[in-house]
Amino acid sequence: MQALIFDLDGTLVDTVYAHVFAWQQALAEAGMAIDGWRIHRRIGMSGGLFTRALGRELGRDVSQSEAQALQRRHGKLFTQLLPERRPLPGAVELLRFLRATQIPFGIATSGQRPQINASLAALGLGPETVVIERGNVARAKPEPDLFLACQEGLGVGVKDCYVVGDAVWDLLAARRAGMLSIGLLSGGYGEDELSRVGAYRVYRDPAELHRSLDELGVLP
Repeated sequence: MQALIFDLDGTLVDTVYAHVFAWQQALAEAGMAIDGWRIHRRIGMSGGLFTRALGRELGRDVSQSEAQALQRRHGKLFTQLLPERRPLPGAVELLRFLRATQIPFGIATSGQRPQINASLAALGLGPETVVIERGNVARAKPEPDLFLACQEGLGVGVKDCYVVGDAVWDLLAARRAGMLSIGLLSGGYGEDELSRVGAYRVYRDPAELHRSLDELGVLP
């Protein structure tokens, strides 16, 4: 049976721009002012990769202690900016439909607990859902580890998985994992960008994906 592996931020919950603002403020407080659009292009990477990439934008290395401090500050600011999480249009209904029809699905996110707990709760996801977070794997996106761990947790084959994500980092990791990918526009990347990195289909949001499941061959 085909299975769906979902990214979380920007794919199922409307959190991308809160992450951008939180990173921008954390960086500014540390004397590392960076334009918001440059930060947005890196959302979806793991925190460690993200801070190293921003170091290249700044023209200097970001030390491990600086990176850890930035990640802690980002987490606090993000929670302050967005204490409640809003599911993207159709996300809750899509996941409810997948459960009702016994189509396997899981979550693979570069985020970590406890930060992701509010997003999972907003989506109505309980302990029965396979959730792979950054701390469960050695390497995060754009490496394939998150998706491969989720696939193993679901007990399905690699070739039976679709990855659903909103960022080029999701789709690049899916390609490396040997999985087909579905792009969503809800994270701010354009259709052309998602298609170029290998998206099999691109939809506006989870609601449009739900209406188009027959195109993927996942319906029982």
